[in-house]
Amino acid sequence: MAKSILGVIGGSGVYDMAMDDSHWVAIASPWGETSDEFRIGTIHGIEVVFLPRHGRGHRIPPSQIDYRANIDAMKRAGVTDLVSISACGSFREHLWPGTFVIVDQFIDRTFAREKSFFGTGCVAHVSLAEPISPRLADRVEAAARAIGVPCQRGGTYLCMEGPQFSTIAESKLYRHWGCDVIGMTNMPEAKLAREAEICYVTVAMVTDFDCWHPDHDHVQVADIVRVLLDNAERAKTLVSMMAPRLRKARPAPCPAGCDRALEHALITSPAARAPAMMKKLEAVAGRVLKAS
Repeated sequence: MAKSILGVIGGSGVYDMAMDDSHWVAIASPWGETSDEFRIGTIHGIEVVFLPRHGRGHRIPPSQIDYRANIDAMKRAGVTDLVSISACGSFREHLWPGTFVIVDQFIDRTFAREKSFFGTGCVAHVSLAEPISPRLADRVEAAARAIGVPCQRGGTYLCMEGPQFSTIAESKLYRHWGCDVIGMTNMPEAKLAREAEICYVTVAMVTDFDCWHPDHDHVQVADIVRVLLDNAERAKTLVSMMAPRLRKARPAPCPAGCDRALEHALITSPAARAPAMMKKLEAVAGRVLKAS
């Protein structure tokens, strides 16, 4: 059994989180600049590391977030379990605004982002067939139901590049593909968490129906903002309820293999690995690099 350190990445509307004995701290990363400082403290005795994905004040658009720096810094902070909180649009009639979806699959339609820690100097191919930790999903679901949040376990998240929203044709296409929600931030975040061997789960908070819905044009911005802010407060409560559910020592190894994602992923032979790349990979891949 191993100790859990809970990481939380807050999406739109979630720019801070109440904790005990907390403080903001900068964590340097060789991959770039993190979205903001990290608030580190405890919730019900569990160590928590919080990062506002867009920065406090929502300064950074989705395509400009340095996802690699954010995940690398989470790893450097010792995070073992990462909860991603994200606002999203809905493709399904039953996923009304205010519903939380515990995502278990992704479709990545982004094209302007760095999507891997690996590349020239050290090549690796990580399986992403099951990108979400079922253990974390269980705890998120239990916490959501305990506080009475409408919640769906399982769903496919379509990640678009943005910053513009979909056309109606795109929205209808994504519905036809079987997607449940749409957002702009959880890719490549989920991919990078997998490469960093961090257990990961997405809580997608529905703010409105995407433009496929016939009533979409009648929705007022004020209504969306109201739902967004309400979702944000409920998300903070959810994290507060979830944290003590991690008090029990986490199984080692992870039953879903999250903490061993790099076990057979490295392709480049040790003699051919670039020293500069090895230095940058110390935090996210140090476990396997030391063993090979």
